[in-house]
Amino acid sequence: MNEILQYTVQGLAAGSFYALAALGLAVIFGVLGVVKFAHGACYMLGAIAAAVLQDLMGLSFWWALLVVPLLLFAFGVLMERLLVRWLLQLDPLYNFLLTFGLSLVLVDLVKRQYGVSGLPYTRPELLTGQLVLGGLRLPTYQVFVFLFSVLVCVVVWLVMTRTRLGMVVRAATERPDLARALGVNVGRWVTPVFGFGIALAGLAGVLAAPFRAITADMGSNFIIILFAVVVIGGLGSIVGAVVAGFLVGLVETFGQAYAEAYAQIVIFVLMAAVVLVRPAGLFGREEMA
Repeated sequence: MNEILQYTVQGLAAGSFYALAALGLAVIFGVLGVVKFAHGACYMLGAIAAAVLQDLMGLSFWWALLVVPLLLFAFGVLMERLLVRWLLQLDPLYNFLLTFGLSLVLVDLVKRQYGVSGLPYTRPELLTGQLVLGGLRLPTYQVFVFLFSVLVCVVVWLVMTRTRLGMVVRAATERPDLARALGVNVGRWVTPVFGFGIALAGLAGVLAAPFRAITADMGSNFIIILFAVVVIGGLGSIVGAVVAGFLVGLVETFGQAYAEAYAQIVIFVLMAAVVLVRPAGLFGREEMA
């Protein structure tokens, strides 16, 4: 039982990265209809930025949780203004190819600047060691990552469901055509929502910095699993992105523990099963299928 609980905590911690990044990807897809392939590269940039700022300026992990998402938000705003918006009227495939090409450029630039070996990152002393609960030993950092991610998701949910701003953004995300028909200026929210989605990917990268190897390629495998997450949860579904993120984290961790060779295969088998039973995903709308 202790072993199962430990793997569960590890799975929820791993799922936290997917949940935060998928939440941003779901919001972007809902408002713009853009399947953004560069999300993995933005996740990587969040981790790289945290490591570089710690090395150059001594910026602590706690400050990085605030500063790096703001930097990625600004990067997302520039990306949408300079690149993405010019292709919105065309087939979505064009923006997919654009963001795919952008991710290749970002990865190559990081490799040229910092090489292919991992950058060091010092885990905050407060989050080292283990929490002992009875006979159960849980890594302190993994518990923090899970609780912090849940807190962020809850705050985003409260903003989306309890404020006028959230109501407008949610309408633009879930029913953009209907929102326009009711007089909501969806275009006004495109840029900040896109930046917000990028910021969430950057936040996931900061959380991953003390936990995973910080390399230019760390987002490559991440984006593949992330797309499985959003398909399972349902394209454009905010709740689905979060639930599927944690679910995939659990599946991946238990797969690595009991059948390592098939760990990632199980994720895509799960995705295929969900699509066969419900093409729109667990929480997606049928018109998105």
